[in-house]
Amino acid sequence: MAIAVGASNLYFSRDTKVFLAQGTNVWEIPVLNGYAFNQSTNTSEITLQEMSDSAGNSRRGRKTFNDSIAPAEWSFSTYVRPTVAAAKVRAVEEALWANFVAANAYTAATPAWASGVAIGASALDFDFSASNKTTLGEFDLYFVVGANNVSTRNYAAAGDTVIYRVPKASINEVTISFDIDGIATLQWSGMGGRRQEIASYDASAAIQTGINNTDNFIRNRLTQLAISSSVTGSAKTYDVTLTGGSITMTNNLTYLTPEVMGIVNVPLGHITGARTIGGNFTAYLDEKTNGTIDLVEDLGNALTQVTNSFALDFYVGGKAAGDAPRPPGLQFKIPNANLVIPTINTDDVMGVSVDFSALPSNISGTDEVTKISYTAV
Repeated sequence: MAIAVGASNLYFSRDTKVFLAQGTNVWEIPVLNGYAFNQSTNTSEITLQEMSDSAGNSRRGRKTFNDSIAPAEWSFSTYVRPTVAAAKVRAVEEALWANFVAANAYTAATPAWASGVAIGASALDFDFSASNKTTLGEFDLYFVVGANNVSTRNYAAAGDTVIYRVPKASINEVTISFDIDGIATLQWSGMGGRRQEIASYDASAAIQTGINNTDNFIRNRLTQLAISSSVTGSAKTYDVTLTGGSITMTNNLTYLTPEVMGIVNVPLGHITGARTIGGNFTAYLDEKTNGTIDLVEDLGNALTQVTNSFALDFYVGGKAAGDAPRPPGLQFKIPNANLVIPTINTDDVMGVSVDFSALPSNISGTDEVTKISYTAV
């Protein structure tokens, strides 16, 4: 709530609600503390460099021109929260994934997404099959600061409420970190057009699937990793117990801005760059059969493998029978990862740190991650 100080109010970030709007559909996105939505100006500076005149003077002034408004940069974190609605597996952050993997559109009546998303009775799956596009999903982000002071979701900017809109937003990167004592969390970041303060926003029809559930959080400590490879010349499965790690997926977006002189130009929209997916995992150094010592040795001896290939399956929240995460859970299926020789960490308990890059089966492929799969209670 705002505290009146003379004629001014104070605003607190913990009173903020975030909404994602695409077409006629609106989703409420519960975010963690530490979100941001900033924008800056691109400028050109002109200076003089001249020698002394007859009186020993030299002009040393400068002039600055505002060329354009840089794309808005936004970031926030969400928990991984699978849920069940109408006998289908859904996720609170579903709209973010759908717009990260494709230029998507949502049909609420079905419900269904246009591409890259499969909503099923046993799992909610995302893939990159439709991601080889010059543009991906665009949407508007609304940051309603002071939303908790309003009894309805029809907000007006007055008193202790201010509303910011980031139009034509798109997602550049998402990271999941395996903090052993934490709750599974996704860090999202992206860009957008010119940030605006608006007078009102009606989020009364916002989709809130799973937001009020209390059984859809995932404990990182239960996470498991399955590793297999033929780097030794024959198929081999490694037994690795994680102590931490992360996966980062990046679209490498670039926003285009005109360069017309005499005006302050604004960003037009984004184009995609190379898709990069990679990460890191850590474990204790152990000598069990096909443990981390064997993994370090096999990678060091793979001198004929210019690009090695390991199949990695991360089961965030644990593994169930078969190839599925334990509900509630999240699986990242990486069929072809290039691993580098692990770093030996000389801590009190010796450990290893392994960096990996997920690669497609061919240069035009989209199968770096063949499945991002949610299961729900």
